[in-house]
Amino acid sequence: MKGRLSLLLAGVLAAGAVLTGCGGEQKVSSQSSQVFAMDTVMLLTVYGDQAQQGLDQAEQTIQKLEKLWSATDENSEIWALNHSGGNWVELSEDTQEILSRGLELCALTDGELDLTAYSAVQAWGFPTGAYRVPDEVELEQLVGTIDYTQVELDEQTGQARLPGGMSLDLGAVAKGRLGEVLSQDLKELGVTSALLELGGNIQTVGTKPDGSRWRVGIQDPNSQEGGYLAIVEVADQAVVTSGDYQRYFEQDGQTYCHIMDPATAAPADSGVDSVSIVGSDGTVCDALSTALFVMGEEKGAQFWKDHPEMDFEAIFVSQDGTIAVTEGLEEHFTLADGYQDREVTVIHR
Repeated sequence: MKGRLSLLLAGVLAAGAVLTGCGGEQKVSSQSSQVFAMDTVMLLTVYGDQAQQGLDQAEQTIQKLEKLWSATDENSEIWALNHSGGNWVELSEDTQEILSRGLELCALTDGELDLTAYSAVQAWGFPTGAYRVPDEVELEQLVGTIDYTQVELDEQTGQARLPGGMSLDLGAVAKGRLGEVLSQDLKELGVTSALLELGGNIQTVGTKPDGSRWRVGIQDPNSQEGGYLAIVEVADQAVVTSGDYQRYFEQDGQTYCHIMDPATAAPADSGVDSVSIVGSDGTVCDALSTALFVMGEEKGAQFWKDHPEMDFEAIFVSQDGTIAVTEGLEEHFTLADGYQDREVTVIHR
């Protein structure tokens, strides 16, 4: 689960509205729409002659996938899987694909990402807002219900099975996969420039209409107004942030965030306030923003070093206010006004 927007746009829309060249100003048509889905507000902006057609198609896709993947909709395939009592459940191709990729990423992160941690998310009250702190006995019991290796997916029959007492949620990969699907659909229509704000996920298609990179702001976790502390420039990539400030509650002076550590069935406490992942694969970015948040900066940086084949970069904002970025972002990362005194470390392979 990722909550409200954790990425703020640094003048993106205005910058793409008018192009200036030797022939004067060239107007670029665009269309935008706002959709509430997957428990977040999504803003879609598409440029070019196919903009409206692209938006119409995108809205249909969002509605279709939300109905398939929601863990709280009694008519969804994920709900059916969670309430199957250990029986096989037939899945659509869309759900098979995202579940297969999600389980692969659970394995790659050695369980730091675990799609079956939903039982813990429920126990802490995040889906309903009925927040509570489970006691140690309950937490031990919850840990026993978290194990992605127990999920069976038969790609030959298109069926999946989940042991009774376990619950699965696609929140750590759903918006990333959605961004991938929408991006590919738009490209097939001939769209070369689009900005898809999917809650805490940003998916860009190509560049801005003037050919420059999109400028995406990384939110300051401690800003009450939602200000951003840095800007990352991207083209045809996804940017996904997971942070402890996105969805949380306080009890007895302690703050508890919605990102669960599968090893403890409790909110992750790894020393970071947020982790942003930049890459060409939206599903990977979505999954790794959660996994590396659970890992923390040191372990997350080592994961980045060990997996160059995954083609991603990372930004860690630590609880002490320091920032670390992987070397692939060094040329495209700048601190925002008012944050130039922040310490930034570049992580090298």
